[in-house]
Amino acid sequence: MTSDSKPQLATSQDVILMVDTFYAKVQEDDLLAPVFNDFAGVDWDSHLPRMYAFWDSVLFARGVFKGRPFAKHIPLPIGAQHFERWLALFCSNVDEHFSGATAEDAKARARSIASMFQSKLQFLHGIPAKGSTP
Repeated sequence: MTSDSKPQLATSQDVILMVDTFYAKVQEDDLLAPVFNDFAGVDWDSHLPRMYAFWDSVLFARGVFKGRPFAKHIPLPIGAQHFERWLALFCSNVDEHFSGATAEDAKARARSIASMFQSKLQFLHGIPAKGSTP
């Protein structure tokens, strides 16, 4: 690593940094903070360790996360703009702190998760997918 390059996303400690810095931004975001802090009333002391385990499992296949994350999102008042903002913050946060293949993988997986969750929520709420005919 040269002095002007960012570190690789390679360890569980890196995941903790990625998650902590990302959710610090979420908690300050005008669009996302009300969903997380007010509507969902997220207990950050318990949520953050679950996110460490989730991303550690996703990126390093360690199998430390147990749960069904989609179900928690069903009652939330979120739409396309929330997913777009979440994804933009996530990707810019990864780019701010890391480089390399695993950082790119994290962003790709975040895109996939956001797309899947958004599609499932639209289906559950009877919202036609983009490009579909009514």
